Amino acid sequence: MEAKLLFLGTGGSLGIPVITCKCPVCTSNSPLNKRTRPSVLLEVGRRTFLIDVGPDFREQALHFGIDELDGVLLTHSHYDHIGGIDELRVFYFKHKKRMPILASIDTYDELRHRFHYLFQTKQADGTLQSQFDFQILEEDFGRATFQGLKLQYVSYTQANMKVTGYRFGPLAYISDIRHFDDRIIEDLKGTEVLVVSAVRYTPSEVHFTIDEAVEFSRAVGAKRTFLTHMAHDLEHDATNQKLPEDVRLAHDGLELSFTL
Repeated sequence: MEAKLLFLGTGGSLGIPVITCKCPVCTSNSPLNKRTRPSVLLEVGRRTFLIDVGPDFREQALHFGIDELDGVLLTHSHYDHIGGIDELRVFYFKHKKRMPILASIDTYDELRHRFHYLFQTKQADGTLQSQFDFQILEEDFGRATFQGLKLQYVSYTQANMKVTGYRFGPLAYISDIRHFDDRIIEDLKGTEVLVVSAVRYTPSEVHFTIDEAVEFSRAVGAKRTFLTHMAHDLEHDATNQKLPEDVRLAHDGLELSFTL
Protein backbone atom coordinates (compact mmCIF):
# COMPACT_ATOMS: atom_id res chain seq x y z
CA MET A 1 0.00 0.00 0.00
CA GLU A 2 1.29 3.46 -0.90
CA ALA A 3 1.92 5.86 1.97
CA LYS A 4 3.15 9.42 2.44
CA LEU A 5 4.71 11.33 5.30
CA LEU A 6 4.32 15.12 5.25
CA PHE A 7 6.47 17.24 7.58
CA LEU A 8 4.15 19.83 9.08
CA GLY A 9 6.83 21.20 11.39
CA THR A 10 10.56 20.54 11.78
CA GLY A 11 11.65 23.08 14.39
CA GLY A 12 12.70 22.69 17.98
CA SER A 13 10.67 23.73 20.99
CA LEU A 14 11.08 27.46 20.26
CA GLY A 15 10.26 27.28 16.57
CA ILE A 16 12.07 29.37 13.95
CA PRO A 17 12.26 32.31 13.84
CA VAL A 18 12.80 32.43 17.59
CA ILE A 19 11.07 35.34 19.32
CA THR A 20 13.56 38.25 19.83
CA CYS A 21 16.34 36.51 17.84
CA LYS A 22 18.11 38.33 15.00
CA CYS A 23 20.53 35.56 14.00
CA PRO A 24 21.11 34.77 10.29
CA VAL A 25 18.74 31.77 10.36
CA CYS A 26 15.91 33.56 12.18
CA THR A 27 16.15 36.51 9.79
CA SER A 28 16.62 34.36 6.68
CA ASN A 29 14.26 34.85 3.75
CA SER A 30 14.49 31.19 2.80
CA PRO A 31 11.29 29.24 3.52
CA LEU A 32 13.53 26.26 4.30
CA ASN A 33 14.66 28.08 7.44
CA LYS A 34 11.11 28.73 8.70
CA ARG A 35 10.36 25.87 11.10
CA THR A 36 7.20 25.38 13.13
CA ARG A 37 7.06 22.98 16.05
CA PRO A 38 7.57 19.27 15.21
CA SER A 39 4.72 17.26 13.74
CA VAL A 40 4.07 15.04 10.73
CA LEU A 41 1.02 13.87 8.80
CA LEU A 42 0.93 10.21 7.76
CA GLU A 43 -1.32 9.21 4.86
CA VAL A 44 -1.94 5.52 4.30
CA GLY A 45 -4.40 4.84 1.51
CA ARG A 46 -7.41 6.99 2.33
CA ARG A 47 -6.59 7.25 6.02
CA THR A 48 -4.80 10.22 7.58
CA PHE A 49 -2.96 10.22 10.90
CA LEU A 50 -1.26 13.00 12.82
CA ILE A 51 1.89 12.37 14.84
CA ASP A 52 2.05 14.95 17.64
CA VAL A 53 -0.10 18.05 17.83
CA GLY A 54 2.13 20.97 18.84
CA PRO A 55 1.23 24.60 19.53
CA ASP A 56 1.49 25.45 15.81
CA PHE A 57 -1.09 22.85 14.72
CA ARG A 58 -3.80 25.38 13.87
CA GLU A 59 -1.44 27.21 11.52
CA GLN A 60 -0.20 23.93 10.06
CA ALA A 61 -3.71 22.54 9.51
CA LEU A 62 -4.85 25.68 7.71
CA HIS A 63 -1.69 25.91 5.61
CA PHE A 64 -1.71 22.25 4.50
CA GLY A 65 -5.49 21.89 4.26
CA ILE A 66 -5.98 19.26 6.95
CA ASP A 67 -9.75 18.74 6.99
CA GLU A 68 -9.98 15.17 8.27
CA LEU A 69 -8.07 13.01 10.71
CA ASP A 70 -8.53 9.30 11.40
CA GLY A 71 -6.39 9.41 14.51
CA VAL A 72 -3.52 11.01 16.41
CA LEU A 73 -0.35 9.31 17.63
CA LEU A 74 1.55 11.02 20.44
CA THR A 75 5.24 10.61 21.23
CA HIS A 76 5.19 12.30 24.65
CA SER A 77 3.67 15.18 26.59
CA HIS A 78 6.22 17.99 26.31
CA TYR A 79 4.44 21.21 25.31
CA ASP A 80 5.97 21.43 21.84
CA HIS A 81 4.36 18.07 21.03
CA ILE A 82 0.92 18.40 22.66
CA GLY A 83 0.35 22.16 23.02
CA GLY A 84 -2.18 22.20 20.17
CA ILE A 85 -4.35 19.38 21.42
CA ASP A 86 -7.15 21.84 22.15
CA GLU A 87 -7.33 22.48 18.38
CA LEU A 88 -8.60 18.90 17.91
CA ARG A 89 -11.93 20.04 19.32
CA VAL A 90 -12.97 21.21 15.85
CA PHE A 91 -13.00 17.60 14.61
CA TYR A 92 -15.13 16.58 17.60
CA PHE A 93 -17.59 19.40 16.88
CA LYS A 94 -17.68 18.53 13.17
CA HIS A 95 -18.19 14.79 13.44
CA LYS A 96 -19.75 14.46 16.91
CA LYS A 97 -17.43 11.57 17.69
CA ARG A 98 -14.34 11.19 19.79
CA MET A 99 -10.88 11.52 18.22
CA PRO A 100 -8.86 8.28 18.46
CA ILE A 101 -5.49 8.88 20.14
CA LEU A 102 -2.63 6.42 20.60
CA ALA A 103 -0.30 7.11 23.50
CA SER A 104 1.67 5.57 26.35
CA ILE A 105 0.04 5.39 29.77
CA ASP A 106 2.48 8.10 30.95
CA THR A 107 1.37 10.48 28.21
CA TYR A 108 -2.30 9.69 28.84
CA ASP A 109 -2.00 10.45 32.56
CA GLU A 110 -0.28 13.76 31.87
CA LEU A 111 -2.89 14.83 29.31
CA ARG A 112 -5.75 13.95 31.63
CA HIS A 113 -4.21 16.16 34.30
CA ARG A 114 -3.29 19.15 32.10
CA PHE A 115 -6.33 19.14 29.78
CA HIS A 116 -8.96 17.86 32.18
CA TYR A 117 -11.76 19.88 30.55
CA LEU A 118 -11.39 17.91 27.32
CA PHE A 119 -12.21 14.78 29.30
CA GLN A 120 -15.42 16.25 30.74
CA THR A 121 -17.53 17.46 27.80
CA LYS A 122 -21.20 17.66 28.74
CA GLN A 123 -23.51 15.64 26.51
CA ALA A 124 -27.17 16.33 25.63
CA ASP A 125 -28.29 13.85 28.28
CA GLY A 126 -26.22 15.62 30.93
CA THR A 127 -23.48 13.01 31.14
CA LEU A 128 -19.79 13.83 30.81
CA GLN A 129 -17.68 12.30 28.06
CA SER A 130 -14.11 12.66 26.89
CA GLN A 131 -13.55 14.19 23.46
CA PHE A 132 -10.87 11.56 22.90
CA ASP A 133 -10.93 7.80 22.47
CA PHE A 134 -7.58 6.64 23.84
CA GLN A 135 -5.77 3.47 22.91
CA ILE A 136 -3.08 2.95 25.52
CA LEU A 137 0.31 1.36 24.89
CA GLU A 138 0.82 -0.55 28.12
CA GLU A 139 4.27 -1.92 27.27
CA ASP A 140 7.54 -0.17 26.36
CA PHE A 141 8.07 -2.17 23.18
CA GLY A 142 5.72 -4.01 20.91
CA ARG A 143 3.35 -4.00 17.97
CA ALA A 144 -0.12 -2.53 17.74
CA THR A 145 -2.96 -1.86 15.33
CA PHE A 146 -4.42 1.63 15.63
CA GLN A 147 -7.53 2.41 13.59
CA GLY A 148 -6.45 -0.21 11.07
CA LEU A 149 -2.86 1.05 10.95
CA LYS A 150 -0.30 -1.62 11.83
CA LEU A 151 2.78 -0.31 13.58
CA GLN A 152 5.69 -1.14 15.83
CA TYR A 153 6.69 1.04 18.78
CA VAL A 154 9.72 1.57 21.01
CA SER A 155 10.28 3.60 24.18
CA TYR A 156 13.09 5.66 25.65
CA THR A 157 13.41 8.41 28.24
CA GLN A 158 14.04 12.12 27.80
CA ALA A 159 14.65 14.06 31.03
CA ASN A 160 12.73 11.40 33.02
CA MET A 161 9.79 11.48 30.59
CA LYS A 162 8.85 8.44 28.55
CA VAL A 163 8.89 9.01 24.81
CA THR A 164 7.40 6.68 22.19
CA GLY A 165 8.95 6.15 18.79
CA TYR A 166 6.97 4.62 15.93
CA ARG A 167 7.82 2.40 12.98
CA PHE A 168 5.54 1.90 10.00
CA GLY A 169 7.05 -0.85 7.87
CA PRO A 170 10.18 0.61 6.25
CA LEU A 171 9.82 4.07 7.89
CA ALA A 172 10.53 5.00 11.51
CA TYR A 173 9.79 8.26 13.34
CA ILE A 174 12.03 8.79 16.37
CA SER A 175 11.81 12.19 18.05
CA ASP A 176 13.33 13.68 21.22
CA ILE A 177 15.89 10.94 21.71
CA ARG A 178 19.20 11.12 23.56
CA HIS A 179 19.61 8.07 25.79
CA PHE A 180 18.24 4.71 24.69
CA ASP A 181 18.36 0.96 25.22
CA ASP A 182 20.22 -1.17 22.68
CA ARG A 183 16.95 -2.97 21.96
CA ILE A 184 15.82 0.09 20.00
CA ILE A 185 18.59 -0.46 17.47
CA GLU A 186 17.55 -4.09 17.09
CA ASP A 187 13.85 -3.17 16.68
CA LEU A 188 14.71 -0.60 14.02
CA LYS A 189 16.94 -2.87 11.96
CA GLY A 190 15.66 -2.99 8.40
CA THR A 191 14.36 0.57 8.51
CA GLU A 192 14.88 2.14 5.10
CA VAL A 193 13.75 5.68 5.89
CA LEU A 194 14.61 7.07 9.32
CA VAL A 195 13.23 10.34 10.66
CA VAL A 196 15.14 11.33 13.79
CA SER A 197 15.52 14.50 15.83
CA ALA A 198 18.84 16.36 15.96
CA VAL A 199 18.89 19.78 17.55
CA ARG A 200 22.32 21.18 16.52
CA TYR A 201 26.02 20.31 16.28
CA THR A 202 26.89 21.26 19.86
CA PRO A 203 25.98 18.89 22.74
CA SER A 204 22.54 18.74 24.33
CA GLU A 205 21.49 16.86 27.44
CA VAL A 206 18.15 15.81 25.95
CA HIS A 207 18.63 15.63 22.17
CA PHE A 208 20.97 14.08 19.64
CA THR A 209 23.55 16.32 18.06
CA ILE A 210 23.84 16.13 14.28
CA ASP A 211 26.80 13.75 14.58
CA GLU A 212 25.00 11.54 17.11
CA ALA A 213 21.98 11.33 14.82
CA VAL A 214 24.19 10.25 11.92
CA GLU A 215 25.83 7.64 14.16
CA PHE A 216 22.38 6.39 15.22
CA SER A 217 21.34 6.16 11.58
CA ARG A 218 24.43 4.11 10.77
CA ALA A 219 23.70 1.73 13.67
CA VAL A 220 20.12 1.26 12.44
CA GLY A 221 21.30 0.80 8.85
CA ALA A 222 18.85 3.26 7.30
CA LYS A 223 19.18 3.92 3.59
CA ARG A 224 17.89 7.49 3.95
CA THR A 225 17.73 9.69 7.04
CA PHE A 226 15.87 12.96 7.56
CA LEU A 227 16.62 15.17 10.56
CA THR A 228 13.92 17.11 12.36
CA HIS A 229 13.33 19.04 15.61
CA MET A 230 16.13 21.46 14.70
CA ALA A 231 17.22 24.64 16.45
CA HIS A 232 18.12 27.94 14.80
CA ASP A 233 21.81 26.99 14.88
CA LEU A 234 21.31 25.10 11.60
CA GLU A 235 21.03 26.92 8.28
CA HIS A 236 19.30 24.54 5.89
CA ASP A 237 21.45 24.66 2.77
CA ALA A 238 24.79 25.14 4.55
CA THR A 239 24.13 22.21 6.89
CA ASN A 240 23.04 19.90 4.06
CA GLN A 241 26.32 20.60 2.28
CA LYS A 242 28.20 19.21 5.29
CA LEU A 243 26.06 16.09 5.70
CA PRO A 244 26.52 12.69 4.03
CA GLU A 245 24.46 12.33 0.85
CA ASP A 246 22.01 9.92 2.51
CA VAL A 247 21.32 12.28 5.45
CA ARG A 248 19.31 15.46 4.86
CA LEU A 249 17.62 18.11 6.94
CA ALA A 250 13.86 17.89 6.63
CA HIS A 251 11.85 21.07 6.19
CA ASP A 252 8.26 22.12 6.70
CA GLY A 253 6.29 20.90 3.70
CA LEU A 254 8.68 18.11 2.72
CA GLU A 255 6.78 14.96 1.63
CA LEU A 256 8.19 11.45 1.60
CA SER A 257 6.61 8.53 -0.25
CA PHE A 258 7.05 4.90 0.79
CA THR A 259 5.29 1.55 0.54
CA LEU A 260 3.76 -0.34 3.45
